[in-house]
Amino acid sequence: MNTITTVEAREHFSELINRTSYGKERIVLSRRGKRLLALIPLEDLHLIELAEDLIDARDAEIALKEYKNGQVVSLEEIEQRLNKNGNV
Repeated sequence: MNTITTVEAREHFSELINRTSYGKERIVLSRRGKRLLALIPLEDLHLIELAEDLIDARDAEIALKEYKNGQVVSLEEIEQRLNKNGNV
């Protein structure tokens, strides 16, 4: 994966769009040596969104099974646990 600075990206924006959309290249943009974001092909974004949807569906299925098995924790109990542990 190529990394370029945001200054370079500004100077070559049209080229980067073409490299990403047509060449299916992934490009990381950095500023002051810190990696900030990635330009990715739209197909990659769709795969990421599909993966997120599958994870959400799995989590919902797990939560539903816990609910059906009586393994439910109220919001108040969660808040009490978080407050007790100093997380809130």
